[in-house]
Amino acid sequence: MLKKRSNCPIGCSLDVFGDRWSLLIIRDIMLRGKSSYSEFLESEEKIATNILADRLQLLEAEQILSKQVSPGNKSKYIYHLTQKGIDLVPIVVEIMDWGTKYYKDCPIRELGAKIKKDKAGAVKELYRVLKKKQTN
Repeated sequence: MLKKRSNCPIGCSLDVFGDRWSLLIIRDIMLRGKSSYSEFLESEEKIATNILADRLQLLEAEQILSKQVSPGNKSKYIYHLTQKGIDLVPIVVEIMDWGTKYYKDCPIRELGAKIKKDKAGAVKELYRVLKKKQTN
């Protein structure tokens, strides 16, 4: 378990997902459908292998992610969001919405457009999709 640096709920939360890499891994699973180590390495941000391994281990230890052996390849793990990870949907959506509001050079993709049109509906739909993946 991670040693918390304070008793503040925001501080405790940031200890888990507040660094750049942890949140991008969560984004990749939540919004981009990635689930394997090799898929995370392919992300445009180019995370180093040692940092990726460390963050996956942290997120699993904190029960944000779970991992399972891939049915198609016994030497490969597949990562999924737990309920605790799925509960980050509104936070990720708000960060995304904030980013598109203040950084005009960041493209508004399909989900960003849905968020602009109906944020509550987009959050609800993301929950539904992620819960379905969790039960499969």
